[in-house]
Amino acid sequence: MSKLATVEKLIALYNAQDADAYAAMFTEQGSEAGYRGDVLREGREGVRAGLKAMFAQFPENRADIKASYELGDYVVLHEEVCRSPETAPFEVVSIYSFENELIERVEFVK
Repeated sequence: MSKLATVEKLIALYNAQDADAYAAMFTEQGSEAGYRGDVLREGREGVRAGLKAMFAQFPENRADIKASYELGDYVVLHEEVCRSPETAPFEVVSIYSFENELIERVEFVK
């Protein structure tokens, strides 16, 4: 599977709010972070727990891919995220780094 296909699968799991399967696509030390900044969710378990909490808070949360690019061990997405029908969507660029077939880090530019 290409790295882009892996990230597309990850977004489908995100939209299905399957935190366990989403986190399983990360390395054991994988993380989610702000761009060149603080780690938001650290380690596979931190990613899983953080998403479970977010999905509980925003049960209608979803992300739609507007554009995608793959270059070597990196995938870049332009996404539109909507927390609920009552809130305005926001845009984010996500930069995914890989270690072999698993995601090592994703950084969000907002």
